[in-house]
Amino acid sequence: MNNGQMGIPYNDAIQMVDLKAQYYRLKQELDTAMQEVLRNAHFINGPQVKAFASHLANYMDVAHVIPCANGTDAIQIALMSLNLQPGDEVIVPAFNYVAAAETVAMLGLIPVLVDVNADTFNIDIHKIEQAISRRTKAIIPVHLFGQGCDMEPIMRIAEKYNLFVIEDNAQSIGASYKFSSGKTKRLGTIGHIGTTSFFPSKPLACYGDGGAVMTTDDSLAERLRLIANHGQVKKYQHKIVGCNSRLDTLQAAILDVKLKHLDEFTQARVQVAERYDSAFFHLSDIITPYKPLYTSHIYHQYTIRIKNGKRDALQEWLKQKGIPSMVYYPAPLDKQEAFRIHARKSGNLMIASQLCKTVLSFPIHTEMRDYVQDYIIGQVTQFFN
Repeated sequence: MNNGQMGIPYNDAIQMVDLKAQYYRLKQELDTAMQEVLRNAHFINGPQVKAFASHLANYMDVAHVIPCANGTDAIQIALMSLNLQPGDEVIVPAFNYVAAAETVAMLGLIPVLVDVNADTFNIDIHKIEQAISRRTKAIIPVHLFGQGCDMEPIMRIAEKYNLFVIEDNAQSIGASYKFSSGKTKRLGTIGHIGTTSFFPSKPLACYGDGGAVMTTDDSLAERLRLIANHGQVKKYQHKIVGCNSRLDTLQAAILDVKLKHLDEFTQARVQVAERYDSAFFHLSDIITPYKPLYTSHIYHQYTIRIKNGKRDALQEWLKQKGIPSMVYYPAPLDKQEAFRIHARKSGNLMIASQLCKTVLSFPIHTEMRDYVQDYIIGQVTQFFN
């Protein structure tokens, strides 16, 4: 059934993210961009890759953007650029997707798991210093669900202990941080290196895998570019050990189109979030997303906390009503078998464990129709009443 407007189809099944409807809305622009790549057949390192990198750098107000194959590669490339040694420690949040800790461990480094703030879900700045040891070399603050970590105190800690900061901005590209001075900067441009992902469900998304690394440091940028391209200074001349991590031309062309709409995408998700907030504010068993003053929120996910042990029952209720929901994330990293040996815990990680039992994310995307959201809100309200 076509429930859309202006020829844009809308799926009857409710989607966590409706990529099909977004494609049809941008179909003419996207098809033109993709056809240009196909006509020229310059599929690797075509001109669209350089153009997108330049446009994203302008949008982020950062000197250098180095595209790569995916967000996990972006973290790996960033870590490889810092000349860390096996056994060096990198601080990561315990409540988070696996990518940051996984990449740290894969390089022979030790992820140090730090608890998070119960309200923001991001790393608890008050618990970072106690996690630092003589082996600590870097911090990876992960900007989770669409809003930023408190970067100003993180950067002060990093300066105090001579640590690198790699921002994992896979879920929050387009959001900004406000310093105590009133100055604002895009998330991902505050630390020494920023990373992001263009996975199809991300705020800025391609139709496959993609990622990028960014920095204001010219020497770091040169090293990052080398690492992403086999360590080559020119063809067949390898200066350092690198990897093969490229954003292909077709994905760059898609991203360049979507970048023009990124702020529009953000506003659409914010409007959905505000409708949810207004509807759920009076429900005593729901804690709606907290919004600190130092960061904007672009709502990559609309994640609430469910009180009184009702989370799983609510999720089952919604499933029966045809409404998808997701638990991001069902277990903290210290409970994952992979990290029982390869990571070091700092403290008891109690908040991370609690969040895994209480968080639930509702559908939110740029194409959400009011009548669909009204149905979701109605069913959630009915469950609690």
